[in-house]
Amino acid sequence: MVTNDSTAKQTTAGNVNYSAVVQSKTFQQLLKSKKGFILPYSIFFFVFYFTLPIMTSYFTVLNRPAIGSITWAWVFAFAQFVMTWALCMIYSKRAARFDEMVEQIKQEIKRG
Repeated sequence: MVTNDSTAKQTTAGNVNYSAVVQSKTFQQLLKSKKGFILPYSIFFFVFYFTLPIMTSYFTVLNRPAIGSITWAWVFAFAQFVMTWALCMIYSKRAARFDEMVEQIKQEIKRG
């Protein structure tokens, strides 16, 4: 039986009052942490990613040789692969912390 009381944390066995969960301090902290991580890293990724096509289209600085006949454009392109892998590893480690916060929220829900 589901109640209409918005202050109840858990209405019946298996049914969760999601409004109360969203308003909880722990859930708000999770959202703040995720936003604080994802937003700057996403901005960095897009700026780094779109720099190569913009630089090669409008400037000639990347056409200069870096190592032998390899130009800076190739070095920058390779760096994008390295950056993508690095961001994936960083996110995987940070996601483990987010998962711990989710488990904490689940425990709070079970406790009521």
